[in-house]
Amino acid sequence: DIACPSDSRCTGTTANNSFFGEGQVDALKAVGTTPPPGKYFENLADFAINDNATVDSPIAVTGVTGNAPATLKVGVDIKHTYIGDLKVDLVAPDGTVYTLHNRAGGSADNIAQTYTVNASAEVANGTWTLRVNDNAASDTGKIDAWNLTF
Repeated sequence: DIACPSDSRCTGTTANNSFFGEGQVDALKAVGTTPPPGKYFENLADFAINDNATVDSPIAVTGVTGNAPATLKVGVDIKHTYIGDLKVDLVAPDGTVYTLHNRAGGSADNIAQTYTVNASAEVANGTWTLRVNDNAASDTGKIDAWNLTF
């Protein structure tokens, strides 16, 4: 509690004086802070998708507390000339399989999409795998990149 500076807007002392913000609403405390963005993990390595074969691309997740969210984001970038050949799964660390794409899209090229998966029953930390199965001959491709946002 100190005497006010020589300023006509302040009288008395600094204690309980609105000139210094006392009694005013603290906007940060009133609305809280912006939540931090989710933890982000990615695999940028190319994995070849051969005809009639399965390929796995891993991501090691560490430093995430508890289970994965009900809104786990799975970003997928697959280059392939016939996406109707492909089955794309996310495999959790315990082996649970979540199907993201199941031979849809016919002769369309490439999958560049973000999927939302309810993975809340899964422990977040561990190795997550993007598994791509090419179920036909003639068209090949690659997993170009993929990511997880918790």
